Amino acid sequence: MTSQVIHTHKVEVRWSDFDMYGHMMNANFVEVAQEARLAFAREHIFGQGLNFIAFVRHLDINYLLPVKWDNEAAITVESSVSRVGTTSYVTHQVVKDHKGNIACVVDCTQVAIDPQTQAPRPLTDEEKNTLLKTPSEAVAS
Repeated sequence: MTSQVIHTHKVEVRWSDFDMYGHMMNANFVEVAQEARLAFAREHIFGQGLNFIAFVRHLDINYLLPVKWDNEAAITVESSVSRVGTTSYVTHQVVKDHKGNIACVVDCTQVAIDPQTQAPRPLTDEEKNTLLKTPSEAVAS
């Protein structure tokens, strides 16, 4: 199962995100992707009335191009749900530099957990359906 939802989030870069050569440091791509995933979840999951806890089980990061320092620049992250399973879902994120070039791709597997036991639990049908909705379907619900 995949979703056609693409959530776009801009992240202002800071001077401290970059190394002495003016390239964004690897770990900061993870931070940018995380910020965008949280914005996606606030709007697309929690904003639709769901309130479930998930934790990151796996990150797969493919660095394609360096992002260079630009005082006025922002990073754009496009997030979508690429797979929904029994207990987990995968967000696919495309990180673009201020010129629109794809700099990094992040696939993040998140697992729903029971808040009492902290153990993985199956996603409900409602959760699966919400994860797979398009933005217009989510607003119409």
